[in-house]
Amino acid sequence: MKNKLITLLFPLLCYSSLSFATDKPLTLILDWFVNPNHAPLFVAEQEGFFKQQGLTIKFVAPADPADPPKLVAAGQADLAITYQPQWLLQVKQGLPLTRVATLIAMPLDCLAVKANGPIKEIKDLKGKRVGYSTGAIDSVMLNTMLKKNGISLNDVQLVNVRYNLTQALLTGNVDAVIGVMRNFELIEMQLVGQPARAFYPEQNGVPPYDELIIVANTKNNDPRLAKFLVALKQGVTYLLKHPESSWQKFAHNHPELNNELNHRAWQVTLPYFAPDPAYWDKSRYQNFSQFLAQQKLTLSPSPSP
Repeated sequence: MKNKLITLLFPLLCYSSLSFATDKPLTLILDWFVNPNHAPLFVAEQEGFFKQQGLTIKFVAPADPADPPKLVAAGQADLAITYQPQWLLQVKQGLPLTRVATLIAMPLDCLAVKANGPIKEIKDLKGKRVGYSTGAIDSVMLNTMLKKNGISLNDVQLVNVRYNLTQALLTGNVDAVIGVMRNFELIEMQLVGQPARAFYPEQNGVPPYDELIIVANTKNNDPRLAKFLVALKQGVTYLLKHPESSWQKFAHNHPELNNELNHRAWQVTLPYFAPDPAYWDKSRYQNFSQFLAQQKLTLSPSPSP
């Protein structure tokens, strides 16, 4: 009788364990606080696309934007948003990270100065102060852009302003800033009556790259990741077809972001989202990896997704 009872209970226990694993939320660490750069993810959530795939997603804003990939590498989160250049460096440093999706498939970073200031061209930065926040990548991009225009890092004074890029430029503490987002800080400056002049990396010697990607631990074979990609693509498609109604739902769900700055950023960012998040352009990744290798920052060829 005892053996028969065990035989009957065993399938139920297995089913219970499987159900628990399936119901467990996927934890996704954002690169920063919730903002329009994350629109496809939140559209997928608010339209029920994750739910249709049987998924629950737990979005977490990090205390430090450098933390998300580290948490995934340590097995403390399932997914994280990071940047293609940083991911290449993180892989070189030994973090077990693989790219699973692209969120924003074009550069957003740029070099900015005041539009009404004396700097009309990049070469005018000679002898000027340039603010930055994230170190190695910013320096590489800035140096490439400067060299493309006949000067170098030795011709400018670098100032670490942390994450106060816009404020540092507006207050005159620096003459230019590298690393501002063309879909946010440029709008922010325009709204306060201090429009910026922007210089784009991809037009000044830096190969094109994916601004935002989603990474997982290389050991993560969770079958839910495939379902996540299906729902994310549905989110992008819906967003591009219904940008304004999607914004209205997002603004209702995140009232702290319901302002003109974020509304404009939402609209401006639409062309930058990857229409197929799972798609990986191997040659483009290899080109950027080789570019970083020439700067002695990473290895070539590019890691696989």
